[in-house]
Formats: sequence, structure tokens, C-alpha cells
Amino acid sequence: MEFFRVYSRVIGLLRAERKLAIALAIANIAVAGLQFYEPVLFGKVVDLLSTAREKTADQLWDEARQLLVLWAAVGLGGIVANIVVSLQADRMAHRRRLGAMATFFEHVLILPFAFHHGQHSGRLLKVMLTGADHLFGIWLSFFRENLATFVALFVMLPLSLFMNWRLGSLLIVLILFFAVANAWVVGKTDRLQHEVEDYHSQLASRAGDALGNIHLIQSFVRLAAETGEMHRIIRETLAAQFPVLNWWALLSVLTRAASTITVILIFVLGTWLYVRGEATVGEIVSFMGFATLLISRMDQASGFVSRIFFQMPALADFFRVIDSQSTVPDNPRGIDIGRARGDVEFDDLDFSYDGKRPALVHFSLKVQAGSTVAFVGPTGAGKSTALSLLHRMWDAQSGVIRVDGVDHRDIKLESLRRNIGVVFQDSTMFYRSIADNLRIGKPDATQGELEEAARLAEAHDFISRQPQGYETMVGERGTTLSGGERQRLAIARALLKDPPILILDEATSALDSVTEARIQKALKTLMQGRTTFIIAHRLSTIRDADLVVVLEHGRIAEQGSYRELIQRNGAFARLVATQQAGIESA
Repeated sequence: MEFFRVYSRVIGLLRAERKLAIALAIANIAVAGLQFYEPVLFGKVVDLLSTAREKTADQLWDEARQLLVLWAAVGLGGIVANIVVSLQADRMAHRRRLGAMATFFEHVLILPFAFHHGQHSGRLLKVMLTGADHLFGIWLSFFRENLATFVALFVMLPLSLFMNWRLGSLLIVLILFFAVANAWVVGKTDRLQHEVEDYHSQLASRAGDALGNIHLIQSFVRLAAETGEMHRIIRETLAAQFPVLNWWALLSVLTRAASTITVILIFVLGTWLYVRGEATVGEIVSFMGFATLLISRMDQASGFVSRIFFQMPALADFFRVIDSQSTVPDNPRGIDIGRARGDVEFDDLDFSYDGKRPALVHFSLKVQAGSTVAFVGPTGAGKSTALSLLHRMWDAQSGVIRVDGVDHRDIKLESLRRNIGVVFQDSTMFYRSIADNLRIGKPDATQGELEEAARLAEAHDFISRQPQGYETMVGERGTTLSGGERQRLAIARALLKDPPILILDEATSALDSVTEARIQKALKTLMQGRTTFIIAHRLSTIRDADLVVVLEHGRIAEQGSYRELIQRNGAFARLVATQQAGIESA
């Protein structure tokens, strides 16, 4: 059953602090055992008082003193055990909650693009926070309620049968009713609650999507449409949630009624047994106490089953992400190649994003260290795809990429990516300072190194004009900066990394012609002695490339130097002619 599978896995996460968890479990069992022994003591006191006239004062006092000493020991033991649980259980639960969040966060970061392309960041954030909160609640319930309930069911309840099997049978019937009723309601509402959780995920995704594109919403006057869509999802969420709540409300009424009936039956049966001389007043009082405690524990257990039932889909989502395997696995026996020379070979690559439409077909290319290679072609030709495979954002379905003669899947991911610098077409930024965004390329970079890289990328002047200079915070995804400013920072970031292999994916596409000319000069200096791959739509910027590779439909249509391809009057010459015609008409 999924309930027990998820619950056991949640408790298994305490393995990191198993010694403390075991100590807390023992303390909690002691609390439960001592608590359930109190009704027995109370019954003995009642029996002692009911037979007081038959005993001498000394006998009465001796027996009373023994009971009081035993009761005091039970109370003192319960207090000590409670102190241990109260001091340590919450602390451990808080530690493990933050630990679970850290584990989730680290795991998600190493999952490849194939995973993230199918997930919304808002939904992943919701899964992490909600899942960690639910784990925290279950861990606390385990030590505060669940263990005590287990003790009641498997220890105290059998003992009650030895005290009086007739009265004990009533308690067993009550327990069976609780179990059957809860299982019945869970069966009725399991599928419905999964639908509710899907709606909650839609809410998180929709909200995250809207907040991440607030400029689009406001400029296209989408406020009413977006809020209307949110209200629609909320209505559907409530429509799916209410039937579930109705079933659990019915369960609550039934279990309360069963509890009340059980207490009445214990009193009636106890009175009948007392009249027949088969039970003492103390036994009846003890069983009334047992029933009260057991009903309380069963209410807690029922409430816990209800909570974990509502949390089950969210916990399943949490573990589903944790269990997701990377499609770009890091080889445990991978090698660290240090600083690469920069030889790159693409050997007969085939790749498709969806398994249906090919993005690359039999793609083969050898690039010597220090060469500059330009990839050109229409949108969707496979230019960015080929270079994404190089730094293992994806892995090809067949074929091999070699760096310095080594299959790049046999190189540790960190070592591979440390040797490759990328300036993406979409130059995203963290919501951090400019300096922090630059140091992504080199975490220990000095201020002087930051400024030198920024100057080479023509970024130092605009950074100096910012309110706090290099310490100025940029907006989410760098929204407080222009597209050209973001790209210049991205270029500076790659310069700072100083990689032997450089990928420029439309690195100057958002720059004006004057700034682009200055950066092209800086990039030319940077590319000396490095293997550089350039993806460019402005064909005039790749005149100095050692090799131009023209791609069409994932295949290499032709390759050669800029001049050779122009003279060949093939696909590349047609691209250049088309672009020049467009510029002249503009």
C-alpha cells in the first residue's frame, strides 16, 4: 500500500541521526507505557478505598504508601522522558527538514536540461517547500503520537485482555472499526486527492509563470485574463477538494459515535460484571481510563492518517523528483583532464529531442586546438544543439564526442565543463550583485580581475555608472539591465573563466554596431590559442573563422573557409546573398 511505503520512506530519512532517533523512540515508548499504566494505578487506588473498611489503618497506610511511591516513580519517569522528547525531537525534525530541502535542491541542480525543460521552476519550488514541510510534520507526529499509538495497540491492548477479556474485547472491536473505516475512506478518496494536488501544482506553475513575466502581463493588459485564470483553477481545486472533505467529515462523525458507544458499553458491561462479582470497581475505572486514552490515541491516529493522506500526493511528488535519474550521468570512474589542449571531435552524432524529429544526423567534425569554427544555417538547423552536446547539456543517442581524444562521457562533468566557457544567446543573470554574477566564472576572482574582464567586454563603463558599481543588484534574470548590458556581462563572465574551449552562441546579437565592433576586437584577442565555436546569424562577423560549417536539417551541408564557401557558390553563398539583400532593402 502506498501509504505504508511512503510513511516508511519518510521515517527512513531519519537514518542520518539514527542514534538520536532510537533514543527518542525509547523515550517516547517509555512515556506511552507509563501513561497507560496510570489508569491501572488509579483502579488499584479505587479498589483500595472500596475495601478500606476491611483493613486496619496500618495495612491501609502501607498499601496506600506503596501505590503513592509507585505512582510518583511513574510520574517522575514520564516527566524525564517527556523532557528528552521535547528537547530533542523538534530540533532533529528541524535539522532533517532543512537537510531534506538541501538534498532536493542539490539533486535538482544536477538534473539535465531534459528534466528541466519538462518542469516549471515554480512547481519545483512548491514541491520542495511543501514536501519538506510535510516531512517535518510526520517526523514530529512519529515521536509525539505514532509511537504511543503503536504501544497502545501492540502492548497495552493485549495486556487489557489479561485484566478482563470481556471489557478488553470491546476495545479491540473499537480498534477494528477505526482501521476498517479509515481504509474505506482512503479507498474512496485516494484518486480525488491526487487530482487536488495536480490543481495545486497548476496554481504554483501559473503564479510562477505570471510573476516571472510581469512586464508581458502589464504591457499586453493581461491582468484580468491572468487573475481570471487563477480564479478558475481555484474554483476547480475547491470543486475537487470538497468531496474529499465530505468523506473525511463522515469518518470523523462515525469514529466519534463509535467511541461514545464503546465508553457506554464498557460502563454497562462493567456494571453487569460487577453485579455478578466478575469485576471490581477498580477494574471498571481502569478500563474507563484505558478507553479514554485509547480513544484519544485513535483520534490522533485517525487525524494523522487524514493528514498524511492529504499530504501523500505532495510527498509522492517530492520523492519522484528525488528519484529522477539524470539522463546525463556523471561517470563515477570519470577522469579529471586538468586544463584541456582543446582538440574536439564530433564522431557520427545522431540526436533527437523528442525521439521523433532528428536534430542532428550523422554529424561528424574534427577541430584542432586553437581553431575558430563558425556554425551557420537557418533556425533549427542544429547549431546550438551540436554545441549543447559538447558540454553535455544533453547526450546524443549515438556517436561520440572526444575532447583531446577522450570520450567526453568518460570525463568528470565538473572537469569537462570547467574547460568550456559559454556565452549563451539568452544571457541570464542571478538576482545578485554584478560582481557575484561575474564571479560565477571564477569564484575567487579579485576586484582587479573583475574590472579587467569587464573592460575587455566593454562593460566596465556602464558598471561604473551604476549606483553601487560592481555591488549593484540586478533584477531577477537581470531585468534591470538592457539586453546589450546583459550580454556584455556574459562575455566578461566567460573571459574571467579563461577556458581553453569557448562557445559564443550569438554573443553579440544584442549589441549596437559600434559596441559590437569593439567587443569583436576583444574577442579576437581572447580567442588566440583557444578552440572557439561561434554561432552567428550576422555572417559578416565570421570572416576570420578558420572553418565555417553550414548546417541544414541537422546535417552538414558544406564546410570550408569563408572565402572558399563564397567562391563555391553553394548554400553559404546563398545565405550571405540573402542577408546582404535584406540589409540593402532595410
